[in-house]
Amino acid sequence: MKHILIIGATGQIGSELTMELRKRYGNANVVAGYIPGAEPKGELKESGPSAIADVTDAEAIASVVKEYQIDTIYNLAALLSVVAESKPKLAWKIGIDGLWNVLEVAREQGCAVFTPSSIGSFGATTPHTQTPQDTIQRPRTMYGVTKVTTELLSDYYFNKYGVDTRAVRFPGIISNVTPPGGGTTDYAVDIYYSAVKGEKFVCPIKQGTLMDMMYMPDALNAAITLMEADPTKLIHRNAFNIASMSFDPETIYQAIKKHVPQFEMVYDIDPLKQRIADSWPDSLDDTCAREEWGWKPAYDLESMTVDMLEKLREKLNNEKTNRRGHIVQHTGFLWQQEKQY
Repeated sequence: MKHILIIGATGQIGSELTMELRKRYGNANVVAGYIPGAEPKGELKESGPSAIADVTDAEAIASVVKEYQIDTIYNLAALLSVVAESKPKLAWKIGIDGLWNVLEVAREQGCAVFTPSSIGSFGATTPHTQTPQDTIQRPRTMYGVTKVTTELLSDYYFNKYGVDTRAVRFPGIISNVTPPGGGTTDYAVDIYYSAVKGEKFVCPIKQGTLMDMMYMPDALNAAITLMEADPTKLIHRNAFNIASMSFDPETIYQAIKKHVPQFEMVYDIDPLKQRIADSWPDSLDDTCAREEWGWKPAYDLESMTVDMLEKLREKLNNEKTNRRGHIVQHTGFLWQQEKQY
């Protein structure tokens, strides 16, 4: 990888992946692709180049690829699980029609492509415990259907045209930087915010519902390490199981309560989220990723919890300080105006 385009750079994963790639490959070599209305802001905008890269517009993508001499595309454009279920046609347009555009540009311009899959690509008939790398994938959600199609189409372009396509099946991703974006596993992010704010957490997923989760630093490292891996060692491509931790709501609640003893949680089950969660694996077997490209997570539930609480406290305190500063400035401005009259 020398010149990289991130499609969906302002999204949940994209915003953090863009910054991590800029650290490793240089600011000027990583282009933040976005759509109008979701422009990069702050450090994401100021630290490197950005360009309109609408996944539904093949010509626009090709133009960016040529202008910046892109050799690797991270295609992160997609609707998350709950949103996709309410907008299935749009989910297909972005996830599959968009992927087709990206793969065609990659075929013509000689780019490698990373398009993530998900634990959502599995279904109720998939073995739920230590889900194998190669197994039954019959999801009943539009999100899952698009992810299975993503895997198959990416493999097709590799086998037929030699396009260097690679992917991982992301579990639920927990971040202290970007807010949740409409996923079934979002409760595992929201619960930390509630703990830090001193609020009672209302959990939409029932006790005992196990799901695979991962801390964002590990997810970013997986996406980068796979694309850096020696292609001759890859037996699989689209997509690798990767695992870090598996827990149910009660387990993460108790992990947080060790550090925030007064924290409280109650249950109010969301039927749609619960139905989706019940169709996903309890845990994944990621042996192939470990053997073929050296996958190894750095965080478990305890180390992630310590880091999440620390980072969120710092983040929320900074936001509070900034708000106070803004109020003081605004009040001072009004006082100066009053003096003039």
